[in-house]
Amino acid sequence: MDNFIRIIGARENNLKNVNLEIPRNKLVVFTGLSGSGKSSLAFDTIFAEGQRRYMESLSSYARQFLGQMKKPDVDQIDGLSPAIAIDQKTTSANPRSTVGTVTEIYDYFRLLYANIGIPYCVNCGTEINSMSVDQIVRLAMACDNGTKMMVIAPVARGKKGEYKDLIEDFRKKGYVRAKIDGQIVSLDDEIVLDKKKKHDIYVVIDRLIRTDNMAVRLGESIETALAISNGLVIINTDGEDKLYSSKHSCPNCGFSFDEISSRLFSFNTPIGACPECSGIGSKQIIEENALIKDWNLSLEEGAISTFGWGDYGFGGMYYRSVLDLFGCSMLTPIKDLPREVLDVLFYGTNGEKINMKTQNGSVFNAKFEGIIPNLYRRHENATSDFVRDEIEKYMVTKTCNACHGKRLNKQALSVKIDGKSIIDVTDMNVTGIRNWIENLKLTDREKAISAAIFKEINARLKFLVDVGLEYLTLSRTAATLSGGEAQRIRLASQIGSGLTGVLYVLDEPSIGLHPRDTSKLIGTLKHLRDLGNSVIVVEHDEETIKAADFVVDVGPKAGEHGGRIIATGTPDEIAKVENSYTGAFLSGKMSIPIPEKRRAMSDKTLEIIGAKQNNLKNINVKIPLGMFVAVTGVSGSGKSSLINEILYPALANKINKQSLEEGTYKEIRGTEFLDKVVVIDQSPIGRTPRSNPVTYTGVFSAIRELFASVPESKAKGYTSGRFSFNVKGGRCETCGGDGVLKIEMHFLPDVYVTCDECGGKRYNKNTLEVTYKGKNINDVLNMTIEEALEFFHNLPSIKNKLQTLYDVGLGYIHLGQPATTLSGGEAQRVKLATELSKRPTGKTIYILDEPTTGLHSYDVQKLVGILQRLTISGNSVVVIEHNLDLIKVADYIIDLGPEGGDNGGKIVVQGTPEQVANCEKSYTGIALKNILK
Repeated sequence: MDNFIRIIGARENNLKNVNLEIPRNKLVVFTGLSGSGKSSLAFDTIFAEGQRRYMESLSSYARQFLGQMKKPDVDQIDGLSPAIAIDQKTTSANPRSTVGTVTEIYDYFRLLYANIGIPYCVNCGTEINSMSVDQIVRLAMACDNGTKMMVIAPVARGKKGEYKDLIEDFRKKGYVRAKIDGQIVSLDDEIVLDKKKKHDIYVVIDRLIRTDNMAVRLGESIETALAISNGLVIINTDGEDKLYSSKHSCPNCGFSFDEISSRLFSFNTPIGACPECSGIGSKQIIEENALIKDWNLSLEEGAISTFGWGDYGFGGMYYRSVLDLFGCSMLTPIKDLPREVLDVLFYGTNGEKINMKTQNGSVFNAKFEGIIPNLYRRHENATSDFVRDEIEKYMVTKTCNACHGKRLNKQALSVKIDGKSIIDVTDMNVTGIRNWIENLKLTDREKAISAAIFKEINARLKFLVDVGLEYLTLSRTAATLSGGEAQRIRLASQIGSGLTGVLYVLDEPSIGLHPRDTSKLIGTLKHLRDLGNSVIVVEHDEETIKAADFVVDVGPKAGEHGGRIIATGTPDEIAKVENSYTGAFLSGKMSIPIPEKRRAMSDKTLEIIGAKQNNLKNINVKIPLGMFVAVTGVSGSGKSSLINEILYPALANKINKQSLEEGTYKEIRGTEFLDKVVVIDQSPIGRTPRSNPVTYTGVFSAIRELFASVPESKAKGYTSGRFSFNVKGGRCETCGGDGVLKIEMHFLPDVYVTCDECGGKRYNKNTLEVTYKGKNINDVLNMTIEEALEFFHNLPSIKNKLQTLYDVGLGYIHLGQPATTLSGGEAQRVKLATELSKRPTGKTIYILDEPTTGLHSYDVQKLVGILQRLTISGNSVVVIEHNLDLIKVADYIIDLGPEGGDNGGKIVVQGTPEQVANCEKSYTGIALKNILK
């Protein structure tokens, strides 16, 4: 077989008719500036063609369900293997998905607990074993006080059906009574059950009165009941039912497990899930406080300003009607209104009708559902992202009170191994679980049963350790994983599969990794290569680039100024190429300079007292204000727990008047020095193709106003709304202004295809006839930021906002580029540009989580300048970061650790980068020491 993958004439996105040869079965790194075309070459061309060819190899029957895949814009590719992409997309947005379920480790633990787990009574905590007939007789006789006793066999518990054949069978066998849905009935009578409803059906085996041979008769009756009820029997004494089991039943109180199977330990089935939260572990709720702007205000003064419930329109009508009902005034401060009035305002009239008075004085009779039920209903039925997002501002996620976040019901949690429930184990991090397994004391029988299960569990845990994820707990929700973590989990799964002859394409797997752990990742990539696979990695990390067998440098710059192959070869060969930015940074010709002088500490600080969230060890942390502060530490050391789960929600609730769930801490001091908190994360700027950079930054409003002001628009009576693709009038109604139609795939992610009616232009023909300087609204949306800067150079209201997008390194993206196509790093920089375009207050704190994600060293240099601009005006910048080039330019560092998980959560060192570099206990300091030289 040819030892090369050959690409001829690649033109996808900004690629300039690229020809390239890549060695097979090697570790190959694609690098270059952000937007240079790396991903277009690796994912949109090489992987897309590999996937398309695989689909074409399937039968025509299978392809009709999977759909036709578009051929990438390339003349020819030879030497392709079956391709697997491991990208940064979050593993799952489903709140039911966890690290354990995604890696399948949890499935093996379910099997383990079903086979060797020891059940305990949920009532008294007694260890439960299977009971013999004699044991059940003794317990029943002990309960008998001389009155009648009934032996009952459960045959259907909480199941739907008519059960005609079952009831007829018992009639034929001579049974005369049954207890159905709590009522004793005669089997001689006609019994009609609703097949749509769930029923409890018990057959009465015998009714006993104490006699000399009662124990014998009771034993015979119990044997009969156990035989027909799958091991369960109910003894009714003096009107009280006690359940016993020949399988698992409590000898003290009679509590019994119906069945202990792997399904009992699944929080995705009704058998195992907590009934209160349905196995999610938490609930989204709306609290009253979240709805109140100020308790000292009256409704007339706008005490409630919740979305859709301001003191205007129909909201005011309901307020006045409810207050009139109780004889209260709209001018009374809401804190002074009686509780019964607040209950009706918040929760409604419980179906009762009241007199409603409209603004024009007319009266009608209607029910009032209440503000909170109304918001829940509108959130559930919302078809608009805007409506859903607005309502979610008033919602908080609370841990379930029944299971305390453990997801399972009491029965599942009462089965234990070595005193731990399945959730107790999965709440440990990977390292803790490995230690627990190693120290387990099992019987020979248990060892024989569990040997194969432990083999699978240990293998998967080792793969997670190998990719630097030993700090993760298996109970961690998949949706909370960063892009890098999700990608490395999938990478670990692929290693476990042991496939060979495959082409793997990865997108920056080093994201979120501390420099200390990068070597582990590189070892994993090489192991994947050594299995006999070709590994292509899109990467900016210098250590990963230097470890590659072959490097492809794409550029020289981004967008239209990129898309060419600048250099190929070994890392050393790339370093010698004159016009390569990657080569310049590898050789040291270019670098991000260390500041000659760092900002001095001021007397204004934020102080977090008693931080205990997750693995934080009751720490006190001082964050100096008016400075550029980096929070560092190995993965899992507690950085996100401190900043994202404690600091941000606490400040947002106090300063921005939001209602977010806060992590565990005692107190935060120094908030009086701030008037605004802004988080700039990597979450999408929108969920649909309608959201894009210009709608998010607000510059699209000015562009639409401009098009509405041209003579042609005025002549036709067009307003700015005509040029919005979010409202009817000027948009294409076939696609609803999306420009694309969503096709739901049965076995693959949804696919978007270009709208046939408008050709992807979003607008109808009449709207597109209006032009400014020869360009219609669609032409403008298709411009890059760089092109638009020149086009609108004489319009400051538009140019200034576009300039900020250009300044954060996004000159190559298109104005109307759908949010669904932006990477997490690009979305974060759009948000950063939006903040830059606002007037600084000098008292704002900006919180960023790994802003260097997806950035080449050349772009990190630009980012540093942007962050320094934010800080110069007196604002504070707090950044969670692993990139040493950004860390070294910070004014102050807070380093957490020393390790991840249980061995982290402490402050290792605080101070300037130079002070941190002198700390031998700090992994960040050790890495900084070399770079500061």
